Amino acid sequence: MVSEMKASKFQQVNDQEWREIAIKSLRGLPFEKLITKTIEGIDIAPLYTKEYTDNHLQNVQEKIVQTVRSGTASPNWTIAQQSYAPEGEQWMKEIKESLEKGNESIIYDGNRSVNWKDEQLTEMEKLVLKYPIYAFHIKESDPLLTIFSKINEADRNKVKGAITGDVRLPKGYYFVRTMVADQLSIHYQGADIVTELAIALSKAVEEAKNVDSFTAFANQFFVRFAVDTHFFMEIAKIRAFRILWQTLAESYGYDKQSAIPVYSETSLRTYSKLDPYVNLLRAGNEALSAVLGGTDILTVHPHNILSKVTPTSIRNARNIQLVIKEETFIQYVLDPAGGSYYIDSLTNELIEKAWILFQKIEAQGGYSTYVASGTLEEKLQQRKKERINELSHHKKSLIGTNKYADLSTTLTKEEATVDVEGRLAKTYEDLRLFFEKDQPKVVLLTFGKLKEFKPRADFVAGFLAAGGIKTVWSPAFDSVETANKWIKENDFDYGIICIHPNETEQVMVTLMKDIPEDKWLDVAGSYETRLQEVWIQAGIDGFIYKGQDQLEKLTAIKKRFEQEVRR
Repeated sequence: MVSEMKASKFQQVNDQEWREIAIKSLRGLPFEKLITKTIEGIDIAPLYTKEYTDNHLQNVQEKIVQTVRSGTASPNWTIAQQSYAPEGEQWMKEIKESLEKGNESIIYDGNRSVNWKDEQLTEMEKLVLKYPIYAFHIKESDPLLTIFSKINEADRNKVKGAITGDVRLPKGYYFVRTMVADQLSIHYQGADIVTELAIALSKAVEEAKNVDSFTAFANQFFVRFAVDTHFFMEIAKIRAFRILWQTLAESYGYDKQSAIPVYSETSLRTYSKLDPYVNLLRAGNEALSAVLGGTDILTVHPHNILSKVTPTSIRNARNIQLVIKEETFIQYVLDPAGGSYYIDSLTNELIEKAWILFQKIEAQGGYSTYVASGTLEEKLQQRKKERINELSHHKKSLIGTNKYADLSTTLTKEEATVDVEGRLAKTYEDLRLFFEKDQPKVVLLTFGKLKEFKPRADFVAGFLAAGGIKTVWSPAFDSVETANKWIKENDFDYGIICIHPNETEQVMVTLMKDIPEDKWLDVAGSYETRLQEVWIQAGIDGFIYKGQDQLEKLTAIKKRFEQEVRR
């Protein structure tokens, strides 16, 4: 038996045969239903094979892999865990503890000012000689800058890292970079990956004008990305930047391999105050994609950073990276994603689209001119609307926020450790806050047997829960007469009629003859415009259905409820 199994072979199937089988499984739906369209304008195919890749990558796959690998200094990356304490004493205590427990660098954000004392700055002088420092948004008046003047000139070449902001370091800090394409701001404003990549290149070109040679510029420059939850696209983003940077270097006549540090951090764009432990899953997803993409430095934000971070949440954030290193050994593999037909295809498409956009920006006068024209801001606003629209129509999910909302927990009122504009969950959080204060009595009016109405009742309950609206079920009505009697005799603010799709029209014919004028009623399901108009004339107020604009509906319910309360 075993020998027969070893000798057996699977029949090879080509792309065309697979496609035919896939179409049959769709039962009449077009094959295009299997294609996912990204906000970058990239069509993600359901299957990537060598045959597919040969037709779409045009023999550049090997070049992609070679360029990424030669442009990566090391397969390992630096763990960069941040401290969030406002007082210098606590800040130093936290950073020392994190360095003892796996952190590998000092991270400082000038936007979160720290109250320093001289003894703490003296301690910092000693730390930066041992660990790289990455300090962002530093103001000229920040006391942190004084440490660079105090360090002996002979020791300054021991200091490594990057500092951005109003910075003019003393001589001797040859390994501290001070020029950056920081993409966090446009990322949080809604930028897609193509825009992030193109803007990073355009910013680099503008900065390079202030330096005598490309080599000197490359030694002072780095890029900073936020890594979102679109796992494979984010892997491709970092890989694409490596190749785009090499292409840019060659355009300056630099014919050797060029590489600059890529600093990544987990994106807070998809973080939510609702069900915050889901943020821990998002952080793990984003961290792994950054590592697989080949980032050089990585910061993972704690899951509760939108409220008040704790020693436990900071430790969990740091441990995400430690677990990846200890369990996967990715730090020993140069470009672990290289050779994947899928990721190489995404990488190539991002390269092509980003380079075209970069050329358009340069043709319009470069980075500053492009920003001043308002074109970038307009594009970011459009992208943000598209992202919100995807969430509101459930084309994308924020688990615990627009889907599978947990109403057993209340929204935290604590002040955020970090305030981030552009978070996608913000509108849902605002609705939850409103309905936590003023909760309407909402009833799902169910008809027939449990198995018949339960799918719709569950859908409506989940739909409303995303806005913080709790629901209860009525008794299962066995007749329209019973239902009408119950509706008239019971007090509730809002009711949604839940009936099996095959029976809804028939039941509604009888039900709408005697709908109480003082009751606020919707119907679960989507129907022909003609039927909707008839039911609305009879007293129905609206509908709840799959594919509906969730935020628009929840906002309308909020407005209606506010009006009812004022009466």
